[in-house]
Amino acid sequence: MRPWKDVSAGVMHYIAEFGYLAIFLLVLLQELGVPNPVTNEFVLLFSGYLAYCGVLQFWPVFLTAVSADCIGTTVLYAVFYRFGGSIVRHRPKWVPMSQEQLDSVAARISKRQHLGIYLARLVPFLRGYASVAAGILPIPPRVFLPAVVFSAVTWSGGYVIAGRLLGPYWEQAASRIGWVEVAVLVVAVVIVATLVWRALMRRQRPAV
Repeated sequence: MRPWKDVSAGVMHYIAEFGYLAIFLLVLLQELGVPNPVTNEFVLLFSGYLAYCGVLQFWPVFLTAVSADCIGTTVLYAVFYRFGGSIVRHRPKWVPMSQEQLDSVAARISKRQHLGIYLARLVPFLRGYASVAAGILPIPPRVFLPAVVFSAVTWSGGYVIAGRLLGPYWEQAASRIGWVEVAVLVVAVVIVATLVWRALMRRQRPAV
């Protein structure tokens, strides 16, 4: 347990010393898929707490976190948007979806506009994969980018706001984030599995 406390204390010292730059880099790297020593939720809550204490200003913290979130996930999306076609063409044979099926999925997501991407970006552990999937499909930038901005405001901005509102209790909330995220993920998986099952049942019904 001690090494974890040392790591988290080191990250807090880094944020307190380098301020907005530290927040930007930590959030950006994790959105790019580079693992941080602590989660972004921890970083964002602590950043909000620093705004509560007056060490940092709230709006610069909020905008820094949201912009790092948007830039990081957009870069990840852009890479797979550019090279996704090659990835799909050279995908392993065991991947069940054909190019026609991928095009169909992309069309459905585009038709539903931004909601699907927005919701996917709010599911813990799946946030980064949503950007990768959107790039590979590929989902048009006009659909992806607005959804990312709103999801960044909701997720990263929301955690900063929570850290400021919680004040000295932010660390207690941070210690419970893991359980909350697991619960959200389980609920999301159940919902997706239900939707898939219903779709399969509709396909198996004989035409009248």
